[in-house]
Amino acid sequence: MLLGLESQRENIFMQKTNNKSGKEIAADEKQAMVAVAGHICLDIIPSFGSEERNFGDLFTPGRLVEVGPAVVSTGGAVSNTGLALHRLGVPTVMIGKVGRDFLGDMVLNVLRSHGPGLAKGMIVDDSSSTSYTIVISPPKKDRMFFHCSGANDVFGNADIDDRHLGGIRLFHFGYPPLMRKMYRRGGEELKDLFQRIREKRITTSLDMAKPDPTSEAGRKDWNRILERVLPYVDIFLPSLEEILYMIDRKILKSFNNTPSDEGFMTRIDTGLLDNLADRLINMGTLVVVVKLGNQGLYLRSGANADRLSYAGGTNLNITEWTNRQLLAPCFHTHVAGTTGAGDCTIAGLLAGLLTGISPIAAITAAVGVGACSTETSDATSGIPSLKAVFNRVQSGWQRHNTSIPKPGWQWDKDDAVWKGPLDRSGTD
Repeated sequence: MLLGLESQRENIFMQKTNNKSGKEIAADEKQAMVAVAGHICLDIIPSFGSEERNFGDLFTPGRLVEVGPAVVSTGGAVSNTGLALHRLGVPTVMIGKVGRDFLGDMVLNVLRSHGPGLAKGMIVDDSSSTSYTIVISPPKKDRMFFHCSGANDVFGNADIDDRHLGGIRLFHFGYPPLMRKMYRRGGEELKDLFQRIREKRITTSLDMAKPDPTSEAGRKDWNRILERVLPYVDIFLPSLEEILYMIDRKILKSFNNTPSDEGFMTRIDTGLLDNLADRLINMGTLVVVVKLGNQGLYLRSGANADRLSYAGGTNLNITEWTNRQLLAPCFHTHVAGTTGAGDCTIAGLLAGLLTGISPIAAITAAVGVGACSTETSDATSGIPSLKAVFNRVQSGWQRHNTSIPKPGWQWDKDDAVWKGPLDRSGTD
C-alpha cells in the first residue's frame, strides 16, 4: 500500500534518471539537482574476515594483527551522501576541498570514475594536505576511526561558488564539527553559508558528526552554534549520539556510564526523541530526522514545511510533511560493514523528497538505502537505483523489530511504520 500510493510520483522521477547512457548522465550532471558540500576524505578500511575477535585485543602494544586486503575509497559526507545520491539516480554535484598531493589525486580520480561532472565543484588547495581516515570495522562491532581533517579545516563559505548552485533544488552539508573554520567564531561561517543558500530559495539540509571530546571542536558550545544555524536549515539529520553530545551531554554521559551489552540505545524511549526534536524545531529547523542505528529512523516535523517544496517541487504535498511523528524500523541484511550507512540513509531520504513522495515513503526509502549500504564493506558500492530499492521493499523485505519503548505510539501495518500520538496523518 505504502509504495503503491507513491508510484505515480516516483515513476515521473525514475523516467528521467534510469537507464541512461554515459553522455546523458554527464549532461544531467551539468543540470545537477543536489549539491552536497562539506567534509571529504580518503577512507582506508582493512578487512577482518568473518571471525569474531576481542576488539580490545586489537590494540595491544607490540602486537601484530593479521588483516585481509584493504578497501580504499572516498569517505566523509560529500563522498558518501553524494555518491549514494548519484547511484540512486539523482544528478549531483560535490563540493569539497583536497590537497595537491597523492591522496588528493586519488579522491578526485574516484569521484570522476563515477561520473565526469561529479567533481566539478571540488577544490584543490596547494597549502593543505588531503584528509584521510583509517576505519577499524570488525564484524558485528561498531566502527572506530583514526582521522586527519587536513584540507577540511580551511573549507569555508567562499569555497562554494555560485556557478555550482545554478538549478540546484537541495543543498546538503555534512560534518561541520570536523571542519575547523565552520565551528570557530561561534559557528558564524556555517550560519553565513546556510543563510546565503536559503536566500537562493534552495532547500537546505545538515548532517553532523561527533567530534573527539578532547579536541577544539569537542569543547565548543554546540547548543549555541545550532541556535544560530538551525533557523536556516530545513532538514536537520543528526544521529542520536551526535545530538545528545551537542545539546544534552548530561544524558549522554549517564547512558555511557550505565553498563549494558547493547549500548545506550537500549535505554532511550520515544519521549526522549520527541523532547530533543521539539527543542531543535524551536531553534528554527522544519524537520528533524534522527538516525538510531539498528533501531531505525525517527522523523518529527513542525507546523510549517513550505520550504521543502523548493526540493520536492509541484509533486510535493506539503500537508503530508507537516506535524509528523514517525519511526521506521530497519531492514534485515547480511552486514559486511557499517561505514557510511548513516550518510547513505540521508541520501535515501533526500532522494525521496526530490521525487515529491510522503515522509512515510521517504523514511522507508532512507532505511532501505541505509540497509543496502551495509551489504558491502565500503559505503556506496552496494546501493542500487532508487527504483530497485522501492522494488525490494515491495517484494516483502523483512524488517527488524524496534525495541525502543514507544508509549502511545501505534504500528501502522499498511505503511509499516510507527506513528506517534501527535502524528497528523495528512493524506497518507
